[in-house]
Amino acid sequence: MDVFPDFGAVGGSSELKSIVGALLRFVLIIAVLMMIISGVTWALASAHGNFHTATRARLVLWVACGAAALAGASVAWVNFLLGVGSKL
Repeated sequence: MDVFPDFGAVGGSSELKSIVGALLRFVLIIAVLMMIISGVTWALASAHGNFHTATRARLVLWVACGAAALAGASVAWVNFLLGVGSKL
């Protein structure tokens, strides 16, 4: 059996794909910028002895890293599931 979702049957599917792609790109760019900013903040706060700010910056760094990983892995996960679904 060749079972595969027909994305062409949905009206406006090409616009939806471009919107989702743009949102994923936006999330990845913001996550990388937040990792850079929070990494610099963490380093400066640790160097100047402000450990409360360093702890907050470290938390933001880990959250941004998780957001980037989830955004990147979501594309791979959906492609994997579509590949598995077409072989069932």
